[in-house]
Amino acid sequence: MAKCSFCGINIERGTGKTLAKNDASMLYFCSNKCSKNLLKLKRNPRKIKWTEAHRKLKGKA
Repeated sequence: MAKCSFCGINIERGTGKTLAKNDASMLYFCSNKCSKNLLKLKRNPRKIKWTEAHRKLKGKA
């Protein structure tokens, strides 16, 4: 199972979205919400309260 590149949750096989970048790196997204936040809005996951990265930063995970 892959982890979402933005929010950090596990993605079930056959669901979600995968983006292959030109430098051969892969980005995995669980939902359109996560992909828009990272790619279009260019948000930092550590500053968004509902992401796993923010929970780890604040010591709540």
